[in-house]
Amino acid sequence: MKKYLQNKIAESKLALPLTMVYAVIVWLASGLFGGEWWIQFFCFFLAAFLMMELNTIHALIRIYSRMVSCVFIILLCMICFLFSSIPGAITQICVIAATILLFNGYQDKTSTGWTFYSFLMLGIASLTFVHILFYLPILWFIMLFQLQSLSWRTWTASLLAIITPYWFWCCWLGWNVDFTPLFDHFLPLGDFSQPFNLSMINNHHKITLFYVILLVIIGITHYVRKHHDDKIRIRLLYGGFMWMCLTTATFILLQPQHYDMLIRILIINTAPLLGHFLALTHTRLTNIAFFIIIAVTLLITGYNIWM
Repeated sequence: MKKYLQNKIAESKLALPLTMVYAVIVWLASGLFGGEWWIQFFCFFLAAFLMMELNTIHALIRIYSRMVSCVFIILLCMICFLFSSIPGAITQICVIAATILLFNGYQDKTSTGWTFYSFLMLGIASLTFVHILFYLPILWFIMLFQLQSLSWRTWTASLLAIITPYWFWCCWLGWNVDFTPLFDHFLPLGDFSQPFNLSMINNHHKITLFYVILLVIIGITHYVRKHHDDKIRIRLLYGGFMWMCLTTATFILLQPQHYDMLIRILIINTAPLLGHFLALTHTRLTNIAFFIIIAVTLLITGYNIWM
C-alpha cells in the first residue's frame, strides 16, 4: 500500500512534539503572559495528556499514530477565544477522564468502580457546568448499547457518583446555614429559552462551530464506511463518540448560549473520529483533504487570534 505524505506525518513520532510546540506558540500569540492564564495553560496540556492516554489505553487507532492527540490539540487551539475560561478548562479535563474510566467498563456489568469514578468526574464537571447533567440519559444509552455495561449495579453507582460532589457541598452549605447557592446552581436547568438563536454567538463562534460540525460529518462518514477493519470493541467505542458528537452538536444548536462549554465537549469527541480518518486513509484524495483540513484549521485559528 502506497504511503502518501499524509501517512508519513500521521505515523511520525515527531507529530505530537511539533503539535505541542505549535500549541505553545498559539497560547503566546493569544495573550498567555498578558492574561496570566497559567492555570488554564496547565489544564490545556493536562487535557492533551489525557487524550493521549485515551488513545493509548483503548487502542483507538490500530497503528502507531498520535493523530487523536494532535487533532485534539489543534482544534482546541482553534477556539483560542476561550483560553481564559477556568470552568471550561476544568470541564474538558473531567469529560476526558470520565470517558477513559467509562470505557474501562466495556462489557462488564459489574464494573461499579469504573462507573462510579467516571460519573464522579462528570459530577465534578457539573459544579462548573450544571447542564452536563443533561448528558446522563445519552451516557446510559451508550453504556447499554455500545459498552454493554449497564446494569442495576452500574446504574446505581452512576447516580451515587453524580450526587457525591453535591453531598460534600451540602455539608459545607449546612455549616454556613445557607442553601441558596445550591438552588441557584440548579435553576438554569429549567431555562430553555433562545432555541436556535445563533445571533447569541458571534462570527468567530459560528465559523468555528460549523467547521467542527463539518469535521464531525467527515469523521462519521469515514468511520461508517471503514468500521469493518476494526475490532468489534473499537467499533462500539467509536459508536459512543458518534452519539456524543451528534448529541452535542444538537445541544449547541438548541441552546447556543452554552457554546463556550459545549464546543469543548464536541471537540473531545470529534478528535478520535477525525484522527482515525487522517491516520488510516491512503488515497490521493484523502492526502489532499489532509492538507486542506490543516490549512483551513490554521486560517480559522489565525482569524480567531487576529480578531
